Amino acid sequence: MPWADESAQSGGGFVLERNGLVNTPYRMLDANINRCCEGLRLLEDAVRFDDADAELTAALRLLRHTVRDKVSSIAHLCVGARNAAHDVGLAVSQESDIDNHSSLSGTMAANWKRVQEGLRVIEETLKAVGSYPLAKEYELLRFRAYELEKRCSTLFRRERARTFLSDLYAITAEEFSLGRTNVEVVARLLEAGIRVVQYRAKDKEQGAKYRECLEVRRLTAEASALLIVNDHPDLALMVGADGVHIGQDDYPIEAVRALVGDGLLIGVSTHSPAQAEEAVRRGADYVGVGPLFATQTKKNPNPPVGLEYLDYAVAHVSIPFVAIGGIKLHNVGLVRQRGAQCIAMVTEIVGAVDIVKRVQEIRKALSQAEGQQI
Repeated sequence: MPWADESAQSGGGFVLERNGLVNTPYRMLDANINRCCEGLRLLEDAVRFDDADAELTAALRLLRHTVRDKVSSIAHLCVGARNAAHDVGLAVSQESDIDNHSSLSGTMAANWKRVQEGLRVIEETLKAVGSYPLAKEYELLRFRAYELEKRCSTLFRRERARTFLSDLYAITAEEFSLGRTNVEVVARLLEAGIRVVQYRAKDKEQGAKYRECLEVRRLTAEASALLIVNDHPDLALMVGADGVHIGQDDYPIEAVRALVGDGLLIGVSTHSPAQAEEAVRRGADYVGVGPLFATQTKKNPNPPVGLEYLDYAVAHVSIPFVAIGGIKLHNVGLVRQRGAQCIAMVTEIVGAVDIVKRVQEIRKALSQAEGQQI
């Protein structure tokens, strides 16, 4: 149904009035053009300054200009119909905190939805006022936005990884936890301020893993902590984890990504520069670097790679990495001095009688090592 009687139409197929609602289509177009362009500008700047991706920055800039330029012939009508001072939407927004995002990645994700929803409103409004050909052009722009969002999804994950992978990365190991369950240990880890927990349970039955990991997910979510599931992308999906960690002999990165989608982080254990480069090329969001020292947390551990590989990772690995393997209170400062920002520890934390106190001791050692990079 047209927006108004044919007699109420203006030039170019645009209708000005329906049931006394003067200029409503133009107000809708004006608001949504601004909404799209504002969202795209934030996305463009985030990509430009956070990731320095020139190609993606240019693509977002082009989309932003195209969204505005395609309606340039009626821009004066849109601005003329604007009535920001009496827009009830402002009061609604002021009373809501639904847009309170705590990270850049969350802000970017919200702005992608803003852009896509705005493009849909523009498209449908143009159809309603009799400008169907132009509406179809905005449909193409909307699908272009979907494509660019997918390209940005890697940046979302990388930013999220950088945010969290800057301190301690704790890994469960019930066999070393002094009789405590993984759930009990995770509760203490979160109390100590740990914000990245990897759930690893090699010898449990699948049903028991699921039930336990579901409770770990609840605890980590309440603490706004990251939950990574070791080895099992299916389990990560079922419990709503933030990511999955795989080894060199586990599923291929590409197969895991196809299963878990763009939202989950994928971490990969690496033991050499070649493996790190391969993991980056194939789309890992972070890598484990190690084992730096001898470790007995696995039945068949890899031989220690030494600090030379850590030196390589600091200098050359372009994505976040986690130093791991045989790291204890007595050598954690050395690992930090060599440039590791995120350090994974297993038995040194989960095997402590007082987990909270042990984490405090480790952080003190890390603090003392700050500024003493070798």
